[in-house]
Amino acid sequence: MGTGVGAARRRRGTAAGLFGAALLVAGTVLTSGGAYAQPSPGPGGHSTEHGEGDGRGDGRDGRDGGKGGRGRGDGKPGPGDTPATRPAEQPTAPGTAAGSTPAGTGSTGPTGSAPAPGGGARPAPAPGAVLATVEAGGSAAAPTAQGLQQALAAVVADKSLGTVTFAVADAAGGQLLYGSGENTPGTPASTTKLATAIAALSLIPGDTRLTTRVVRGADPGTITLVGGGDPTLTALPADQVQIGGQAADADTAPASLDALARQTAAALKAAGTTTVKLDYDLSMYAGNPQHKNHDAQNIALVVPLMADEGRVDPKSRDEAPARVADPAGKAAESFAALLKAQGVTVDGTAKPAAAPAAPAATVLGRVDSPTVARLVERMLTTSDNQLAEAMARQAALAAGQPASFEGAATAVTRELAKLGVPMTGVSLNDGSGLHPGNAVPPAVLVQLLALAASDQHPALRPVLTGLPIAGFTGTLGKRYGTGSGAAAAAGLIRAKTGTLSGVNTLAGTVVDADGRLLAFAVMTRTTAPADTARAAMDRIAARLATCGCR
Repeated sequence: MGTGVGAARRRRGTAAGLFGAALLVAGTVLTSGGAYAQPSPGPGGHSTEHGEGDGRGDGRDGRDGGKGGRGRGDGKPGPGDTPATRPAEQPTAPGTAAGSTPAGTGSTGPTGSAPAPGGGARPAPAPGAVLATVEAGGSAAAPTAQGLQQALAAVVADKSLGTVTFAVADAAGGQLLYGSGENTPGTPASTTKLATAIAALSLIPGDTRLTTRVVRGADPGTITLVGGGDPTLTALPADQVQIGGQAADADTAPASLDALARQTAAALKAAGTTTVKLDYDLSMYAGNPQHKNHDAQNIALVVPLMADEGRVDPKSRDEAPARVADPAGKAAESFAALLKAQGVTVDGTAKPAAAPAAPAATVLGRVDSPTVARLVERMLTTSDNQLAEAMARQAALAAGQPASFEGAATAVTRELAKLGVPMTGVSLNDGSGLHPGNAVPPAVLVQLLALAASDQHPALRPVLTGLPIAGFTGTLGKRYGTGSGAAAAAGLIRAKTGTLSGVNTLAGTVVDADGRLLAFAVMTRTTAPADTARAAMDRIAARLATCGCR
């Protein structure tokens, strides 16, 4: 056996051993306060980037591409709450103990699995694998620029990539190791969500929950449904709620509109009221609710009250489902029907409130979303545009900016600058990446990922655990398969995808053959079919996984 071959095999063994050991500690996140059990991200809402999962679609970026609205986050009633106004208990998946993950899903959430050799399915690698590598990955030597150049020369020359820029950095400290056009701004598409996620988690405590409330209205006999900015609020019965095709668990189950109706009806009937008028308060957000690229499929109107991300069919698993024209009005209509089922009649049609609900208004019911940390994971795994715009607006509110497209972009930009991210060439116009005018250089994308891996910023870890897993979850679930030329890297790469017309991006983390965690970003502009360009990008990431590159 030649020296080079033996060394290569030893490197592969080192990486495999590290990955296997990491799986043994799957589900454990290291934070400044110690370790805690990592719940399932449970990406859901089926809002995958349009066309990214399997190459279908029209090439546009994906489906779903103040503070009074935040709950306590501890599941306990706030000051003045009565038992009838406590947050509803979130449903637990059948056969699953509260706080645990469903059997066979690990802690990555039930978003699919890749076929194993000879049939069957492989369990998706768990977040702990990446997180353990964050802690231990600095022990191996980093690749050299020369080694990376030699390893990547052939794959980056693929003509299907068109114009390609890229960057590779050491995730441990963010040091740029190699790149081409790494400082040239490119269209990030849905990798914009990395910026949104970093800013949101930096500005908002990860255990914050978004609260949807019902309060007594200003006019006698009126109740007001107050939007709290939670697009994952569901009108489905608990036994029909699925996230990524499987039942939700206690950490990821969305807030229930039905539970809110039950609380409200109980409070009203206890006061002797069985007929009310209903209005709804949308005052949390400001500005035009319609995205520049609004198409009633990839995104609905961005308003603080909606159910099931504004989908016409709440159970739809289409890549770009039909969206309702008036998400807030539809949510209020669904709420009225649920009240009727509980013996409370809504007189007439629900309408927007004439004024914001009074801060001291009596609370009749409230339900809380999963934590912001879980919502960020879901947003990244599924490339959920609706949720991304909601998270961007929560970041705006936390930063004292208007909760609008413009205010959110300002808040995210300023927070990234405070975190030390180089902002030269960065231009943001939304939180989802649907806007074609967004611009981010590859070097900035790898810096965002390095921040999430930094010991100084443990609150940003959900950015890493939320990244789709190659060949297993979210928008990478149908990539890295047989015939892609990248199948050997399935399960070893976590990355955020992005697609707009003629634009494909990929930015994530990979453990190299020496066990070093790297951050990478590839940005392309090409006339090649989207699935062809994606496969070429996947081969670049796969080459990093098999290379010590020293």
